[in-house]
Amino acid sequence: MTRGYFVTVEGTEGVGKTTNLDFIQRHLEAQGVRVVRTREPGGTPLAEDIRALLLAPREEPVASLTELLLMFAARAQHLQQVILPALNAGQWVLCDRFTDATYAYQGGGRGMDIAQIAALEQLAQGDLRPDLTLLLDLPVETGLARARARSTPDRFEAEKIHFFDAVRTHYLARAAREPERFAVIDAEPVLADVQAQILTALTRLDVTTDV
Repeated sequence: MTRGYFVTVEGTEGVGKTTNLDFIQRHLEAQGVRVVRTREPGGTPLAEDIRALLLAPREEPVASLTELLLMFAARAQHLQQVILPALNAGQWVLCDRFTDATYAYQGGGRGMDIAQIAALEQLAQGDLRPDLTLLLDLPVETGLARARARSTPDRFEAEKIHFFDAVRTHYLARAAREPERFAVIDAEPVLADVQAQILTALTRLDVTTDV
């Protein structure tokens, strides 16, 4: 059986990930692709519990290393219980954020050592990397205004603008280094234009594969 494709959608707050994940899922399923949609941190009951710990505002400061280790603890569970079984069964996995978010948020935003993140990535994932990463890109001020208009900010959304500037810069730098895997999507135009860019990016993958 042919292994399924692993597609991730990345971006800072308010870029429209949920709306566009819905669109991608509908498009792929219309082509007859079997899709498992999931998210990070989260994706399993245990990983969702860790997500709740990570996102909840709290009085106690959360050490950057604690945050990083919790991210990878959730990811290890997610990989073993959801992502790897689905890919090995020939299904496509469509994931709302993955390890690129850790590099951007913990590496870029928190200023953590990239070598530490890379070591944990190798420990948790081995050689597994997404086949395609769609980076929805938007000016930070625009995205934060959208995000904060829709709900009460979580612990990450409550960060200052310089944090998100660093996250966005790190995302774009990663995309520039790996253009064969990343497709940078301008998320500022009207939705139809954003989704046209997404469809073009998806043509990199063969939807006629044995799924």
